Order: sequence, then structure tokens, then C-alpha cells
Amino acid sequence: MLMAHPAVLRELVAEYEALELLHARQGKAEVRRRMDDIAYTLCVSTGTRDVDTALIAARHRLPGAGVQDDSLLTGTGAGTGAGAG
Repeated sequence: MLMAHPAVLRELVAEYEALELLHARQGKAEVRRRMDDIAYTLCVSTGTRDVDTALIAARHRLPGAGVQDDSLLTGTGAGTGAGAG
């Protein structure tokens, strides 16, 4: 699978998040269409099928990502790591 450069992923995530806020405030169709375009690009860039998973995967690939709980990706619940129990 072709992997997007972290700088590209960072820009896509930032733009998607900004448009998400704008769409929540204005609800304009052209904002939604741009969100859909970026969501598609994120999915292709991360090898995922939905935008939520694509955003998580993109954030994991960014430099300095200090993921403590990846239960969303693995399907395990919180509290299953070290110190649980």
C-alpha cells in the first residue's frame, strides 16, 4: 500500500477538522462536498473505509503521536493494557 507523507496527512486531518466545524455552524452543501472529498482522500491514504477510522489511522502516523490507547483500532476495550486489573 502506498503511504502518504506525514505532512500530507497532517494537512488533510487539519482541513477535515476545520471543515467539520464550519459545516456544523453553516451546514452548506459545498462544505459538505469538500469534506467528502477529503474523507475519500484520507481513506485512500490510510487504507481504510470510513473517515473516522481514517482520521485515527492518520493521527497514528503523525510524528510525535504518543498513542496510549489504541482500542478503537484493535477492538479491545479500555483498561486491557498494563496496570489493568
